[in-house]
Amino acid sequence: MRVSMICTLRVAARWLAGSALVASAQDTSGTIVIRAATILDGRGGRIPNGAIVVRGSRIDAVLQGAQASAASRGAAVYDLGDATILPGLIDGHVHPSWYFNARGRLHSRDDGDTPAQATLAIADNLRRMVMSGVTTAQSMGAAEDADFRDAIASGRIVGPTLLSTLGSVSNERFSPDSLRGYVRGRKAAGADAIKIFASRSIRDSGTTTMNADQMQALCGEARALGLRTLVHAHSAESMRIATEAGCTQIEHGVFATQEVLTLMAQRGTFFSPQCGLIFRNYLENRARYEGIGNYNEAGFAAMERALPVAANVVRLAANTPQLKLVWGTDAVAGAHGRQVDDLICRVREAGQAPMSAIVSATSGAADALGRATSIGSIATGYRADIIGVAGDPVARIEDLRRVTFVMTGGVVRKLEGAPTVRAP
Repeated sequence: MRVSMICTLRVAARWLAGSALVASAQDTSGTIVIRAATILDGRGGRIPNGAIVVRGSRIDAVLQGAQASAASRGAAVYDLGDATILPGLIDGHVHPSWYFNARGRLHSRDDGDTPAQATLAIADNLRRMVMSGVTTAQSMGAAEDADFRDAIASGRIVGPTLLSTLGSVSNERFSPDSLRGYVRGRKAAGADAIKIFASRSIRDSGTTTMNADQMQALCGEARALGLRTLVHAHSAESMRIATEAGCTQIEHGVFATQEVLTLMAQRGTFFSPQCGLIFRNYLENRARYEGIGNYNEAGFAAMERALPVAANVVRLAANTPQLKLVWGTDAVAGAHGRQVDDLICRVREAGQAPMSAIVSATSGAADALGRATSIGSIATGYRADIIGVAGDPVARIEDLRRVTFVMTGGVVRKLEGAPTVRAP
């Protein structure tokens, strides 16, 4: 399977190279200046009429006023006019290998799609993400992620910087020793983190599965090996067990209580809830999922009921002092490339402040990935993952849908509208 995946990635690379949306051909060894009416630094700061100087793959300087004008001399300049520049968005929970097959149904291993079809579909999901402004994504996680992670890093295909758990553990019958062995195996395979199911799906009531000893084994072993742990947990009990076990981050938390959110804040546990995109996407694409596993009448009814509950959890989390609230959409088939809808939900339905929502998807999300000193901020020395949007997302969060400029690692991937572009 891995040999087949590598071969079909070459096909994907040739296909993507012909796309009108792939990188501009500027020389990344030179100096690039990006100018706009507003820069959001990803940490809550705002710089009017500023400029970002990029050399190679890194931000060399962030300037304002006369300094910004002076920096433009002798550089390739992208003047985005009235746009807002901000760090590339970081989605901490995606599933790029989920797609709709040739028959319009959720892809499965034996559905008749060829390896080339599967590879092209996954590559297209990754391309959609980066063109929508997501420049880093964390997959939760499939074995084939490793090939895509490497292909993006080497420039063979276009996509967000990809991290992956390369799989997940959900068997509640495993002993603590077996679970420690699982973590060591994931480490040896090259996983960036460990994905753990501590509760059932929301479609199966979300009740607790793993006990305290099992969670201590998983999260303790991962911590000893320098790996983060990402815990699927819906019930308040499973969230408490994961928090007390020292796990890094909790996903979902639809049935979170104020008590467990406060405990997470005290322990420094990251929280990545979903506001609404995941449930709306399933409901909008019901015919493509229905009849597969727990995607049945009861499952869809549970997701319908979860919509207001999920938004309320985000509201509670956003108002819990010191809680590390970060962004992860759980993007599956049908949702790739429209992940910002979940940030819009956080603001419009859960009442989170727009700047706070943006920070949760930039510097806050980078902190959760252990990369707070390299991505997620517009600052000197940081990787040049930069996006531009038409309008001002702090004033109108929906403007995050209007991405006109994308740069990843100093390479322009998207340039729309009529910006002023001047070569050196």
